Amino acid sequence: RLLQPGETFTIGDRVTVRLILNTDRNMEYIHLKDLRPAGLEPLNVLSAYHWKNGLGYYQATKDASENFYIEQMPKGKYVFESDYIANAAGTFSGAITTLQNYYAPQMSAHTKGEIIVITE
Repeated sequence: RLLQPGETFTIGDRVTVRLILNTDRNMEYIHLKDLRPAGLEPLNVLSAYHWKNGLGYYQATKDASENFYIEQMPKGKYVFESDYIANAAGTFSGAITTLQNYYAPQMSAHTKGEIIVITE
């Protein structure tokens, strides 16, 4: 379900972050970087190549981010998901997600940040 404004998580909750990307053109050599908020730990820590919905990409889990490396992305709609567990109580800044072309860095976009609250 979609997180509603003012809604909180409890330590131990499983959280799925869903990034929905709509492209109006074919793109190549794309890096999608989702910065992870403090208070969440990834469930899948192994980096691997994935093929979903006609799109191949390498997903790499880092200390503070989830990274998606895409060689070719035809125009269309794509959904990227990462699963986390809430492991610390507090109010945290949900960091931004950035999309950037490796060879044309002026072609980039980012999301707005969010605040997440995790209770005991």
